[in-house]
Amino acid sequence: MTGDHQALALLLFAAFVAGTLAITTWAGRRRRGSAEEFYTGGRLFSPMENGFAIAGDYMSAASFLGISGLIALFGYDGMLYSVGFLVAWLVVLFLVAELVRNCGRFTLADVVVARMRERPVRIAAGTSSVAVSVLYLVAQMVGAGSLVALLLGGTSAAARSWTVIGVGALMVIYVSLGGMRATTWIQIVKAVLLMAGAATLTVLVLLRFHGDVDQLLTAAAERSGHGKDFLSPGLRYGGDWTARLDFISLGLALVLGTAGLPHILSRFYTVPTARAARRSVVWAIGLIGSFYLMTIVLGFGAAAIVGTREVRASNAAGNTAVPLLALDLGGGAGTTGGAVLFAVVAAVAFATILAVVAGITLASSVSVAHDLYATLGRPHRKRRFTEVAVARMAAVGVGAVAIALGLLAQDMNVAFLVGLAFAVAASANLPVLLYSLFWRNFTTRGAVWSVYGGLVPAVLLVLLSPVVSGSPGALFPGMDFQLFPLENPGMVSIPLGFLAGWLGTVTSPEAPDEARHAETEVRALTGAGAA
Repeated sequence: MTGDHQALALLLFAAFVAGTLAITTWAGRRRRGSAEEFYTGGRLFSPMENGFAIAGDYMSAASFLGISGLIALFGYDGMLYSVGFLVAWLVVLFLVAELVRNCGRFTLADVVVARMRERPVRIAAGTSSVAVSVLYLVAQMVGAGSLVALLLGGTSAAARSWTVIGVGALMVIYVSLGGMRATTWIQIVKAVLLMAGAATLTVLVLLRFHGDVDQLLTAAAERSGHGKDFLSPGLRYGGDWTARLDFISLGLALVLGTAGLPHILSRFYTVPTARAARRSVVWAIGLIGSFYLMTIVLGFGAAAIVGTREVRASNAAGNTAVPLLALDLGGGAGTTGGAVLFAVVAAVAFATILAVVAGITLASSVSVAHDLYATLGRPHRKRRFTEVAVARMAAVGVGAVAIALGLLAQDMNVAFLVGLAFAVAASANLPVLLYSLFWRNFTTRGAVWSVYGGLVPAVLLVLLSPVVSGSPGALFPGMDFQLFPLENPGMVSIPLGFLAGWLGTVTSPEAPDEARHAETEVRALTGAGAA
């Protein structure tokens, strides 16, 4: 990119950052300072607004950059991410959205403690929520680093590192000053920009091939270097039994993980009723479904127009496939049209990252303040800080951890990193949530064992997997302490989470509280007594 073209893209970046900071300032002035206002925006958002915000929260850098990149590199196998991310919303719609809105107040732990002993359950659920959020944040940091490094004309490690630090600082500002109200409006603006950007690129790709999808796929296969294998299963996940098991493991994590993501669950508390929560999900499914169909066109379009070899040369993980596609569609390197389209797409992708990290940081800081701080302190002693003050401080701490891990994982595909976060969410959060909502005999011990029984194996298996050591693309390629062969732990850790919850319940000395279960059941199904 030339200096003028870089200046144009940076100007668009600066415009979006200035706009989001203005939204944050506006929301901060309107905030009353209460926990409900900071955590949920006063529960005043309509189903359509919340649906756009959910879509904005969910359509992350993994979706826009990572999935398209994986499709450009691996063809058919890369589409698993698009399908898995979309199908997951059916689980959310039918099993989670309305019941969570009725039973909870701010966090996942609120749903579980409705019929359990509060202290151990809040500590377990809060710890799990923070772990999932940090993993998800790392993926967004990596996407930001790859994007800005490309914008500045290369893959400079220094440029990527400073970008990660800058994104971390911005997300702390958004959460600390604006709370849920600012975060929601940033996500709504981002969702509109992202849908418009993806739709524009999709139309341009189809026009390039005169609307002939078969011609597009044929060209993608030819330029991929793999021929017809590019359009068949097995290029990434079909080599041996380990790769096939990884395919199943990843699919389970993607389909089941969404219902356990803290920043998605917290969105159901921003609407006034359970019916509004359900309608929000319907809006979100429409937007998200349209978007993931477009990522498939963009992925194959990048392979056909840019070329798989060129995508890999720019970024080994494929994270820059869409910006490179935009550059070519606009007229190529050195042209004004290419520079403008590249700059717009890069700015939209950057907006995507900023909006998502704000939502995740808010959810994790709320878990720290509402679940951990409020529980670990002495019950009869006056607290030094309010929950909202602790949430602001927690945003700084979570941001620092995410920045550090993001600097380590700069060369990994963002969609793959999000798959790991989904695996941990499906292993630790989903079992305890479903047991609490649907199993009459579930006990406190079962709840605690369910969380740790999924969380600990998931994190441990990731640490002992090829993701961290023992392979060229690992976090520590020069070391080898790999013991677990799969890259995604979901196939093992998700059943362990359910098993641990069952085992803890059947061995528990305490009898299940029938009265509290009945009360929770009525509240979940009717909304009576919901916050």
